[in-house]
Amino acid sequence: MKKNLVMAFAAALLMGGLNAQAQAPTPTTATTTAAGPLKLGYTNIDYVLAQTPEAKDIQNQLTIQRTQSENEMKRMNKELEDKYDAYQKGAAQMSDVIRKDRETELQGLQTRIQEFGRTAEQSLQTKYQQLVNPVVQKIQKAIDAVAKDNGYQYVFNLDAGANTIPILLVAPEENNITELVLKKLGIDPAKAAAATKPATTGGSPTPATPAPKKN
Repeated sequence: MKKNLVMAFAAALLMGGLNAQAQAPTPTTATTTAAGPLKLGYTNIDYVLAQTPEAKDIQNQLTIQRTQSENEMKRMNKELEDKYDAYQKGAAQMSDVIRKDRETELQGLQTRIQEFGRTAEQSLQTKYQQLVNPVVQKIQKAIDAVAKDNGYQYVFNLDAGANTIPILLVAPEENNITELVLKKLGIDPAKAAAATKPATTGGSPTPATPAPKKN
């Protein structure tokens, strides 16, 4: 879900920029505006989100809820298994009425388990959105402030998440505003980089707040 949220966030930035550009007077060149050269910036929303003070608490709350749901699912499956075993052992001695009643009970329990799984997943997704949305809004305000302070007309999201195509494939490092955004949020970029440094060379930092796991 977080990946979808981040991609939607980045897409909104992109579309907003394109709409504004379409409505504005045509500049004399593709890279200049009336105020001067067009300045583009980029950051990594996943990475910034993972460095926020709220990230660990979000992860903890989601883990607690997920664990509770998984434990309840295990209990329900154990109940179904036990009742099915009892049914198999006694089916030969049951009357047609009792056998029918037991089969109906087993089918009902199986349906309840499936419904619980769907409801638990939806609840986890809702919880994630409730926890992450305020943080994303705070990040957006920081990006807005950095863009205004440094003259960036557009800011893009470099990484759209795992297994997705980045919004930007090539971009100069001097246009990376991630450190400025972190500083605006009161986060030390050096400490953040050290905390998320991968064990081996290469690769991008692993976000501290993974999206809710789907069953």
